[in-house]
Amino acid sequence: MKAMWTAASGMQGLQLKVDTISNNLANVNTTGFKSQRIEFKDLLYDQLSESTFVDGEGKPVPLEIGHGVMSVATLRSFAQGNMQSTENELDFAINGDGFFVVTDNRGNEIYTRDGSFKLSVNDATSSLVTSDGFYVQGTDGNIELGENVEKVEVDYDGNILVTRSGEETAENVGTLRIVKFPNPAGLESIGKNFYTETEASGTLSENESGSSGEVWQGYIESSNVSVVEEMVNLITAQRAYEINSKSVQTADRLLEVANNLKR
Repeated sequence: MKAMWTAASGMQGLQLKVDTISNNLANVNTTGFKSQRIEFKDLLYDQLSESTFVDGEGKPVPLEIGHGVMSVATLRSFAQGNMQSTENELDFAINGDGFFVVTDNRGNEIYTRDGSFKLSVNDATSSLVTSDGFYVQGTDGNIELGENVEKVEVDYDGNILVTRSGEETAENVGTLRIVKFPNPAGLESIGKNFYTETEASGTLSENESGSSGEVWQGYIESSNVSVVEEMVNLITAQRAYEINSKSVQTADRLLEVANNLKR
């Protein structure tokens, strides 16, 4: 009986959907988080009877029985999240499609929308890093702010101006490197708000004439998860799961009736 296995495939797919929704809701307060949705496709069909429609006569449609559903992809939405003011001069948000560039502890380039950066001081020299201690990249490499940093200012183009103790004139120490991808949905998420480039994402391009977006200092980008939408999706998935379980129970009762015919 195909109904039992068909309904089981539906329950498996809906379980993945609930897992995806749960992850979205768990990250509703994660800075720069981008929500995901899972996509499905129907499985192969048993063609019990072909169409025989010839010259305006015959059966115009076939008789086909489906085998259920399969999950094929999780699509990440890179829609802009809300800009939340923090009044912290080391918090940055990108108003646009770009990503900050970071190097991990192995020297690999990774990318993030989370601009809540920190100062790392080594021998009185300050560097701009992430919460994990990874170096934030500028157009000329690691962003080194130098010594006696009193104030940091960043304009919309990502130019960094540092005012030092006892000085009135700000010094330009570099420019935040902002990049974008032709297909950001193809980026691989590696956790901790970081992504890596893949063949599917395409080759990155630099922020020429602000094409990747503006840098807003004193702001962070909130998660783009809509709690109301996710709750509605969760309820819908739950009801669909219940309906599929009813199909399994119905198929079981039909088998029970068939089994009892010999009695």
